[in-house]
Amino acid sequence: MTDTAAGALVALRARGIEVDTTSRRRSEYAYDASNYRIEPLGVIFPRDAAEVARVLETCHTCAVPVVPRGGGTSMAGGAVGPGIVLDFSRHMAAVLNIDAGAREATAEAGIVLTTFQREVERASDGALTFAPDPSSKSRATLGGSIANDACGNHSVRDGRTSDHVISLDVVTAEGLRLTATRSGLEATVDGDEPARARAVELTAELRSLVSASLSDFRLELGRIPRQVSGFHLSHLLPENGFDVARSLVGSEGTCVIVVSATVKLVPTPGAALLLSLGYDDVVDAAKDIMTILEFSPAAVEGIDEAIVDTMRHRRGPDSVVGLPTGRAWLYVDLDGDNLAEVTATAERLLVRLRENGRLVDGRVVPNLEERASLWRVREDGAGLSARLHTGGESWPGWEDSAVAPENLAAYLADFRDLLARFDLQGVLYGHFGAGCMHVRITFDLRTDAGRAVMDAFMRAAARLVVTHGGSLSGEHGDGRARSELLPLMYSPAMLAAFDRFKRVWDSRGILNPGVLVQPDSFMDNLALSGIPEREWRTSFDLTPVTSAPAGHGLDPFVHAVQACVGIGRCRSDAGGVMCPSFRATGDEKDSTRGRSRVLQDMVRGATSVEKGWRSEDVREALDLCLSCKACSTDCPVGVDMATYKSEFFSNFYRRRLRPMSHYSLGWLPTWLKLTVHVAPLLNLVLSTPLRRVVAVLGGLTTKRALPKFASAAQLRRELPPMTAPRAAGPADIVLVVDSFTKGFRPEVAGAAQRVLGAAGKTVECNADVCCGLTLISTGQLDKARKLLTRAAVALDDGSDAPIVVIEPSCAAAFKKDLPELIHTDAARRVSRRIRSFAGMVTELAQAGWQPNWPDGAVPPSVTVQTHCHEYSVFGAASQTAALRAVGVASVREATGCCGVAGNFGFEPSHFDISMQVAEQALIPALRQTDARTPVLADGFSCQMQIMQLDAQRTTLHLAELLDGSAPHEFDNSKGRS
Repeated sequence: MTDTAAGALVALRARGIEVDTTSRRRSEYAYDASNYRIEPLGVIFPRDAAEVARVLETCHTCAVPVVPRGGGTSMAGGAVGPGIVLDFSRHMAAVLNIDAGAREATAEAGIVLTTFQREVERASDGALTFAPDPSSKSRATLGGSIANDACGNHSVRDGRTSDHVISLDVVTAEGLRLTATRSGLEATVDGDEPARARAVELTAELRSLVSASLSDFRLELGRIPRQVSGFHLSHLLPENGFDVARSLVGSEGTCVIVVSATVKLVPTPGAALLLSLGYDDVVDAAKDIMTILEFSPAAVEGIDEAIVDTMRHRRGPDSVVGLPTGRAWLYVDLDGDNLAEVTATAERLLVRLRENGRLVDGRVVPNLEERASLWRVREDGAGLSARLHTGGESWPGWEDSAVAPENLAAYLADFRDLLARFDLQGVLYGHFGAGCMHVRITFDLRTDAGRAVMDAFMRAAARLVVTHGGSLSGEHGDGRARSELLPLMYSPAMLAAFDRFKRVWDSRGILNPGVLVQPDSFMDNLALSGIPEREWRTSFDLTPVTSAPAGHGLDPFVHAVQACVGIGRCRSDAGGVMCPSFRATGDEKDSTRGRSRVLQDMVRGATSVEKGWRSEDVREALDLCLSCKACSTDCPVGVDMATYKSEFFSNFYRRRLRPMSHYSLGWLPTWLKLTVHVAPLLNLVLSTPLRRVVAVLGGLTTKRALPKFASAAQLRRELPPMTAPRAAGPADIVLVVDSFTKGFRPEVAGAAQRVLGAAGKTVECNADVCCGLTLISTGQLDKARKLLTRAAVALDDGSDAPIVVIEPSCAAAFKKDLPELIHTDAARRVSRRIRSFAGMVTELAQAGWQPNWPDGAVPPSVTVQTHCHEYSVFGAASQTAALRAVGVASVREATGCCGVAGNFGFEPSHFDISMQVAEQALIPALRQTDARTPVLADGFSCQMQIMQLDAQRTTLHLAELLDGSAPHEFDNSKGRS
C-alpha cells in the first residue's frame, strides 16, 4: 500500500467513514461481470449523499481513485477499479418520492430496478412503471442503469435510460453536491455557496465546449438508436436545451457520482401478448426486423438454439415451453389498450412474415406461464451462454455492439464470417428490434496465444461495426472492454472533446480511471491471466459438469469455481430460491457470486486468500451458505456452491478439531442407531430444562426446539417389512427408508409403502443404507464415501427398478452426490434409478393411477414447502407437479429455503439468519394458509422449521397425504382432527 493510499484511509476514518479493507472484501469487489479483475483499496457502503460528499472530498485531496458500483453487473468492466469502491446497493436504495399525477419518481442510486418498478406500480395502482428493463433488472440498480445508459427488452418502444431522466443529484469529484437538470446545473442544497459557484463555473466551461464542437457533435453523435459508446454530448447542443442531466447519463461514473435521480414514468399497457417466431438462423430472423417494426412492437428480442439447449439441459425439458419449430427465435411483444386488437395485429404480422418466406414457424403465446418461461431464457442469456451444456467457455468483451436495425442482417452475416476467420464461435442473442446484438465468444483468455487472438479479433470487430455505421457499445458501455477502441469509431476532434468533458468535471482524474478517457488497454487486468498451474485434489468428480476447453488440462476444481462470471442473479430478491443468505443480509459476501469470487482468488493464489485450503477468508465467505443447492439450478452457469463448500471444509478441517455441531449433527445417522434404544428416556430429558444443556454440549442453539426420537417399539410398529418380495421376482420399486425418516418419523415410511402398494406396485424396503448427507454438508467426505460405497453396492441389485427415497435431501444426495463421490459403474447405475417420492407419484399418476382419497374427497388446496434439494436436483416444481397430477386443484408453494437446511439452522451462530430466511417464503405462505388446509413438508428440516414457527401447525409428508388411512381434515389450532 502506498503512503498516499494509507493516508487516504486514515483521513476517511478520521471523518467517521467506515472503510472495509479486509482481504476477503477486496476479493469480492475485485470483479464485476466482465473479464477483468482489479483489487480495490477498500469498500465503502455509503448511507447518504452527505457521506458520499465527504468521501469524494477526501479522495480528491489525496488523489485516490473512486469507483461507484450498484449491482456489480457490468460486462464491460465499468464497476471495478483501483482505490475506493462505493457500493450504493446496501443502504442508498430508497424511493424518495412518487408523483403519479406528474408521472415522475425520485429514488436513490442503489435501488434495484425491479424493486423500483414494484414500488411505482404499487403507488399508481398498476397504472405506471419505470420503463428501462435490462435483463439484469432483478439486481441492476438505477445508478448503474444511468451509468451505462441501460436499455432493456422494451427499448424498441421506450428507448434508453437517458430518455427517461429528468434530473440527477450528483456529487462532484471535489465533493460538492449539484443537481443536473434538463437545462443546466444548480446547487442541490439551498445556501451551499461553494456548490452554487461550482455550478456557475461548470456551466460556463460546458457551454464553451459546445461552442467549440457544434459540428462534430451534430455529425458524429446520436446517429443510431443504440449509440451508447462515448459521452452523450449531443444533449448539450442548443437545439436540445443544454440538457446536462442527459449528457451525464452513460458517463460510467467517470465524471460525477450519481446519488439519486428523478425520472419519468410511463403507462403500463392495458393488454399484451407475446408472439414467438422460429427461424433457421439469426440472419434470417434479422432480415424480418423491418417488417416487424412496421407493427409498432414493444419489444423484439432474439435467441439462438445454443441457449435454449443449455437451459433444457440444466433445468429440465420443461424449463422452455412455447417455442415453435426453428433454430433461432424472435420474441415479439405486442401491446395496446384492447386484447382483441392486439391479437388481430399479431395475426396480421404472422401473415406478413409468412409472405416474406423466411419464417419457419410462429405462434401467439397467450399462456402466462409459457411467456414467463420464454422470457427467462432470454433474460438468462448471458449466463447460459457462458457455460454451454456442450462444454467449454464463452466470454464477454464484444458483447453488445449495435447497428441501425435495417443494417442488422448484413452486419450479422459479416460478423459470423469474422468469427469463422478467427476460428471462434459466438452465442448470439439480443435486442434485434433495436439493432443491438449480444454475443459471448469462445475466447481463450488463459493462454498468451488465445489472448493474442482476442486482441486481433476485437480490433477487427470494431472496424467491422463502424463499417456498418454502428456503435462499439449499444447498451453496456465501453468500460475497460472497448474504451481503447473508441479511436476507430470517433474522429480525433471528438475524442478531444470527450477528454475535455472529462477534465471539466474531474480535473485530477480520480473518478473511475482507465475508462473512456485515457483508457487502460482492454488486454490489461484480465482475470484469467497469470493463474498458477496447481492440482487441487478433490473428492468430488467435477468433470461431468465442468468440461474444460480442449488442450488446457485445466484443473477441474479451478474450472468449477471459475464458472461464476458475475451475472449476479444470486443477488435478486425474488424468483427462484437462490440465494437465501444474501436475501437475508444484503451483503455481497453472502451471495453465491461473492463466495465464488473469494474462491477464485484462492485458486489464483491472490495475496488476499493465498493460504488455499487453509484460507480463513474462504471459510468466512462460506459461513452463511446454507448448502441449499439452489444455485446449481437457479444460477445461469450452474455454480454449485454447496459442493464447493463441502470440498473446502473437507480440506480446511483436515487434521483439525471441527465445530461440535459437525460431530453431533454430522454424525447423526450413527447417533440414531443408538438413540432408538434409549428414545423414551432421551425424549423425557429433552422435555425438561436439561435440553438446554444437551443442546450446548452438542454445539446446538438453545433457541430451537429439538425433535423427538423414534423408539424401537415405534419402529416395530410403524416401519414396513424390510424383507424383499423376491418369491415372484424382483420388486417393482425399492423404497429407501433414510436415517431421518427412520430416526424421527417412521410413520412416513409405512404411509409411503402403502401408497406405492395401492398403486399396484410390489415394494422392497431398505432401511440399512445411508446417503451420508450430514457428512457431506459438513465436509466429512472420507466418512461419506464409505457410507455411499456400501450403499451403492447394496442398491445395485441388477434390476432397473426405481429406487424411491422418502427424504428429498437424501434422494438428491443419492442422485447427484453419489456418482460424483463414488466413481464406479455401480454408483452411476444407482443414481440413474433414484426418484424422489414426489417424482414417483407423478410417474404413477401419468401412468393412470389415482390415490384412494378418503370418502373420494380430494383436498381442494394444499400448501407445500418446496424442498431446496428436490428443487435443484429433481426439478423446480416436483412436489407441485405431483399434487396436480393426483387432482389437487390449488397449490400454494413456499418456494424458498425454509432456513434450517440440515445442520445450519441448529447452529447457534446461524439461528437468527435461519429465521430471516424463513421470512422469505415459508412464513408468508403459512400466514396465508387457513387452519384446515394441509401443509406439506417432505423434508425433515422443513418440518422442524414449521414446528419452530408454529407448534400447533400439523405438517405432513406427501406420502401421508396420499395414504388412504391417514386423516385429512385439519384444525391447525388443535392439530389433526
